[in-house]
Amino acid sequence: MSDNRPALPDHLSIDPRSPHHVAAVFEHDIGILFNGKDRSDVCEYCISEGWVKVPAGKTVDRKGFPLLIKLKGQVEVFYR
Repeated sequence: MSDNRPALPDHLSIDPRSPHHVAAVFEHDIGILFNGKDRSDVCEYCISEGWVKVPAGKTVDRKGFPLLIKLKGQVEVFYR
């Protein structure tokens, strides 16, 4: 099964409007470890720069999208 999954990119976003969105990756269940803890609320990550973006509570911008905060630390990504 692992040979038909695309390689996980260094920078990935769940937002389809982003240039870092890779639809093929989201056909599979991926996991993200941030500073050793499994995070399910990550909206965007960059492994090489060591950050993740997560929603800032229930706050939304004027277009209705969640406001994101950037957390710096160790990022590990894997297929479940």
